Amino acid sequence: MTVTPDVMPVNLLDLQQLAQERLAKQAFDYYVSGANDEITLRENREAFSRIFLSPKMLVDVSARSLSTTALGQPLSMPVMIAPTAFQRMAHPDGEVATVRAAGKAGTAMTLSTLSTSSIEEVLEAATGPVWFQLYVYKDRGITASLVRRAEAAGCKAIVLTVDSPMLGRREADVKNRFHLPDGLSVKNLMQSAMDEFPTDAAGSGLAAYIASLYETALTWKDVEWLRSITDLPVLVKGIMRPDDALMAVQRGVNGIVVSNHGGRQLDTVSATITVLPRIVEAVNGNVEVFIDGGIRRGTDVLKALAYGARAVMLGRPIIWGLALEGDAGVGLALELLRTEIDLAMALSGIPDVQHVSRDLIYS
Repeated sequence: MTVTPDVMPVNLLDLQQLAQERLAKQAFDYYVSGANDEITLRENREAFSRIFLSPKMLVDVSARSLSTTALGQPLSMPVMIAPTAFQRMAHPDGEVATVRAAGKAGTAMTLSTLSTSSIEEVLEAATGPVWFQLYVYKDRGITASLVRRAEAAGCKAIVLTVDSPMLGRREADVKNRFHLPDGLSVKNLMQSAMDEFPTDAAGSGLAAYIASLYETALTWKDVEWLRSITDLPVLVKGIMRPDDALMAVQRGVNGIVVSNHGGRQLDTVSATITVLPRIVEAVNGNVEVFIDGGIRRGTDVLKALAYGARAVMLGRPIIWGLALEGDAGVGLALELLRTEIDLAMALSGIPDVQHVSRDLIYS
């Protein structure tokens, strides 16, 4: 399908419907599904609908600025691209197309460890900031090697995911016996011969891969270890409690990503937007806080900023755009959200996105 004026999406929700027509069932189910009963997956969206805005009137909004920064790196808007795995299932150019679109849009991309394009391929195509999302393998030499490669290629930060000692039970993947299509692999692990899923997995091949290779004994000492082997800023992704946020700050991290893995790990945890205010309060401005999960509208972005997030990370809608039109589709997803943020700012009496404050939330 080619996007034409007759089928032009007008919002991110439209993108999902169009992408479903393009993607193979196994791929679409992998991207769209959550864990178990998908209660958290739904709550990530529904929680935003229970938060109401309190706009200011008679403010000059004839000129508006969406520009901000993340860890000092300039962004054209407070929206970044979240790490999502296996992007070549959605489009032949995969992560390379996504990073091209991020650069054109003036924002940052976070590249997954489980990328179907290598760190080096992606960074060669990058024109904007790229952060590297890291999983810790049982073999620490392999993990350290990934960090060194990210540094050498030009990544600007390491984002340590801490909510995945095992894979959440994604029942759609179990039913589909999820595996990567022929010709695709975890390119970043080719050098270590860990780029292929087990061939005898009874259910999800990804679950079997993670169970055999990921570090299940991950502790706060490993955050300290990561800080000791890199000079790059380190963020911790998967924080959902204020006490964990404080522990992260005490161990010298540079940022926190409030995330429940898009509802794909432990089901029935709270929506990220629900826990965000308590985490922001706990860190008390000592580190920058980011959030992903359920963001589909420009008003969602303003709500996250009003609760103290520095920026949001967008996941699934990027994949839907990628599936439709490669880098042009990813660019379309970002521009649809940018347009909504700009309009929401104008209607809320906010000329500068960096001035969004808690009083925007009606309480």
